[in-house]
Amino acid sequence: MTADAYRPAAPDGARLSSISEEDLLRLGGEDGALLAALPIGAAIFTLNDGRLWIEGINRRFLDLSGCAGAPETFMATFKRYEAGPGGAFARAFLADPAGAPDEMELVDGDGVARRYLKLKLSPLARSGAGGAPRCLMSVVDRTPEVMAERTLRAEMLLDSLTGLPNRQGFADLIETAIGEEDARHAVLVVDMRRFSRINESMGSMAGDELLITLARRLKSTLRSGDVLARTGGNEFGVLARIETGVEQAMAAAERIREVLTAPFRLGELEIRVECAIGLALTEQSSDPEELFRSAQFAVKQAKLAGRPQVYEPSEASAARRRFSIETELRRALDRDQLELFYQPLINLETGEVSGFEALARWTHEERGEISPTEFIPVAEESGLILQLGRWATDKAAATLARWDAEAGAPLPVHVGINLSAIQVARDNIAEMVGDALRSSGLSGDRLTIELTESSIVQDPARAVKVFEALKALDATVAMDDFGTGYSSLAYLQRLPIDVLKIDRSFVTGMLTDRDSVAIVRAVLGLADALGMSTTAEGIESVELATTLAALGCASGQGFYFARPLEADAALDYWRSRRRG
Repeated sequence: MTADAYRPAAPDGARLSSISEEDLLRLGGEDGALLAALPIGAAIFTLNDGRLWIEGINRRFLDLSGCAGAPETFMATFKRYEAGPGGAFARAFLADPAGAPDEMELVDGDGVARRYLKLKLSPLARSGAGGAPRCLMSVVDRTPEVMAERTLRAEMLLDSLTGLPNRQGFADLIETAIGEEDARHAVLVVDMRRFSRINESMGSMAGDELLITLARRLKSTLRSGDVLARTGGNEFGVLARIETGVEQAMAAAERIREVLTAPFRLGELEIRVECAIGLALTEQSSDPEELFRSAQFAVKQAKLAGRPQVYEPSEASAARRRFSIETELRRALDRDQLELFYQPLINLETGEVSGFEALARWTHEERGEISPTEFIPVAEESGLILQLGRWATDKAAATLARWDAEAGAPLPVHVGINLSAIQVARDNIAEMVGDALRSSGLSGDRLTIELTESSIVQDPARAVKVFEALKALDATVAMDDFGTGYSSLAYLQRLPIDVLKIDRSFVTGMLTDRDSVAIVRAVLGLADALGMSTTAEGIESVELATTLAALGCASGQGFYFARPLEADAALDYWRSRRRG
């Protein structure tokens, strides 16, 4: 804007350098009352030959311009605004009030003098017939508000205990690093293990002291340009600049491991801290959150491997599939979409069917058949195994009762039901089996409850109570997959086990491996000495069946006899092998 931007309302012949504040404030003419009444800074603008002119201002506008007490500087200040984005904003609105924006956020100044202004334009009536377009500009100084927001955000991005960036602050730093050209970074997530036990045993103050000390040690491993953050209760993140790739990222992880080898001193105690470290490279994703989650996923792999792990997309895909299966399995259980199949157990002496093992099968409406080796571990990990186990027990008992009803008398067979270590630890097994027996009307000896060695080893005392409660129901108790776990002979002597099931890994190798034959022979001798029956799994040939029968094994199951069958087919199979 030029020095002649004043309307003729200015005193004739007045020199710009000597104009007073009163002269500036009287520019509004008839609109002066409107301007004076407004509680915020305001000015009236018009166009003259395409140039922005001032028709009036109020005192608050003058104050916002920074010219209060120095009116002679106002025009120089206004020229600067008029030549910048603020002037272009006002001219565009005056030229087209209906189509141009009427609000604008304007940043003025630099450093500590920077201000944040909000400009709002409203159309005014033209000055007389054919007069130039006019508008009212209101100005609000949002500097205190913006600075308060920035201060609050800065505080929100810092961890109050360690003073490090927090989870959100770390994500912002990752986003900045991803945007840097010709720069590669690695995101490391460091998870301190057993921290909850320290908190529980020593108190939260000791836990806080440990976190602060750990942060100091981690910071000592950083190189120039690296950043440390506390991203969770016992979790820290490191953003490390790398040049050579994953090798350099692993070197950073090793530096962290080294500084954590020395014990931490808390009061009179010395505590060794173990951490799992997961890594992800910025080249693997352009999304900060996804990159951080990738490093967290690698932490889980590191806990299993016992050493730092780099994120592998294939493993993450498998994890997503497991999560998807969990969701679908929960829905399938609620809708009763699973089935029980029954694999025959053959009396190796008579060749008749002595029982069946109930096995869960799941055919997904879109994915097709999903293997038990895939959905059973998911069920155990998610806790759905409790619901699945109760469903299988009720279903098996009901099926056996239906067979009895069709035959007109109780069949001379039993049904085996597998229980996992999770069920033994978290469910009331005796109550579950008792409910199934009562609802079906079966006696306890019609059900065989199969438990793995791991369910015994994890909590022997609880296993004893579970076994005794099952025997009180007259149920048969079998130890499944015997020989593959860690049970001792003391458990076999103490627990009321009726059947030992010899794992297929020993059975299938009997014809070619003398050691397998020796193991099977030893298990059969042990079972005989303890008064237990035996069942061999994985019989896939007549030679195996004959050999096991000769060694004294009571019963067997495997594809040589039959694959798992649907309920009606299983009953037909029993009938087909009856003698007389």
